[in-house]
Amino acid sequence: MSVTIKDVARRAGVSPSTVSRVISKHPRISKKTAERVTRVMEELGYHPNSMAKGLVSKATHILGVILPRPAEELFQNYFFHEVLRGILAQANRSGYDLLIASGSSESDELETVKRLVRGRRVDGIILLSSKTKDPLIHFLNEVGFPFVIIGRSPDFPDAPTVDNDNVQAAYDATRHLINQGHERIGFVSGPQELTVSQDRLTGYRQAMLEAGLSISEDWIVEGEFLQETGYRAMSMLMNLPERPTALVVIDDIVAFGVLHGLNELGYSVPQDMCLVGFNNISLSEHTSPPLTSVDIGTYQIGYMTAQTLIKTISKEPLHQTRKIIPHRLIVRGSSVK
Repeated sequence: MSVTIKDVARRAGVSPSTVSRVISKHPRISKKTAERVTRVMEELGYHPNSMAKGLVSKATHILGVILPRPAEELFQNYFFHEVLRGILAQANRSGYDLLIASGSSESDELETVKRLVRGRRVDGIILLSSKTKDPLIHFLNEVGFPFVIIGRSPDFPDAPTVDNDNVQAAYDATRHLINQGHERIGFVSGPQELTVSQDRLTGYRQAMLEAGLSISEDWIVEGEFLQETGYRAMSMLMNLPERPTALVVIDDIVAFGVLHGLNELGYSVPQDMCLVGFNNISLSEHTSPPLTSVDIGTYQIGYMTAQTLIKTISKEPLHQTRKIIPHRLIVRGSSVK
């Protein structure tokens, strides 16, 4: 038979309402009473029903994390592993659990978020990516529900976000290749609707134009954040009559596909093609040659995002709604001859 709050109260010599106040950490309960009740709860093996507590306090102590694509694709990318690790660390530290959800389509994603919000199943929402005209951001902003975006929202510039300066990061990556003497530099991008893809492409273009270098649109290839994107890009780029000699690649996982494609076609890195990726995942230093990559502080992005959302839920003032995590270029063998 399960232990009830009345059993705890009887053993501790207090009322059930006092036990309830101890559980909710009510400030008027003395330290001595709280310690006695907590000790009895441990002795009896009593565990408060968090869902029942939520019905009273209207708080679940759960953060919702919305995956930006079907999970089977998402978990092929180590960036999201590290972001989730950062989110989980801060959530655990603050006494929150995570609820991870996704949708197979944009409309399915929106219905999932509406269900979570209207059912009060979470206290706040983290969006792991952002895009132009994002219906998720529009809905959350409209209903005034706490949320934080990893990335930025051009449509809602005042929405709380955690991001890198992706324009500057891509500029720095491109500038590094220019400084190595390259003039024909290509760009392997992510989905065009994502703001991270737009910003990194902008940084690449700025660096090229500032250096007085021409850009062929044939050197810019768009795809998903998958190895297959990089692999397919090589079959296109390496067959051009005037191919690039260096590439800025939107993501390390995509860059792994580039390396594989070049190897199959009989080209060598960095002798025939130099590469710079993004995210500096742990496997980047173990490729052959090791991959030059922009470290964007992925764990810190996740940690700061959860921290910002918890502050928003608690109605703590945010000194700035847009938080920028610094980046740094890690130079390895793939970009230096």
